[in-house]
Amino acid sequence: MNNKKSFPFEFYKFLDENTLVEIKSGKNRNKFTEIWMVNVDQRIFARSWNKNENGWMNDFLKNKSGQIKFGEEILNITVKKLESNDELNQKISNAYLEKYTQEHNIEYAKGISQPEYNNYTIEFFIN
Repeated sequence: MNNKKSFPFEFYKFLDENTLVEIKSGKNRNKFTEIWMVNVDQRIFARSWNKNENGWMNDFLKNKSGQIKFGEEILNITVKKLESNDELNQKISNAYLEKYTQEHNIEYAKGISQPEYNNYTIEFFIN
């Protein structure tokens, strides 16, 4: 079990009702980026779709902090990379497949739930 502080109820509700959440990683970014996130056992995860060296994920991993924006609320967060062999990766893959069932998202959900994306998974923690 994760001993970090839980996200507020309103965030979990927003995540249940929306497909996109905004994030801003590190200190060098000025704008928020929309990404997919999933809730697995009250823990929050995201995967980098394009695996870009200059993308949001690597910026988070370098700086270890940033923000999540949902609606008008902003949360300060930290992150940790999930190991590619962590058993949680299968649950995360299943969560993507269960959440992103909209016709225009199915192909991407199937892609991001493949084992090659395990190495591009991070967990978010509220400060």
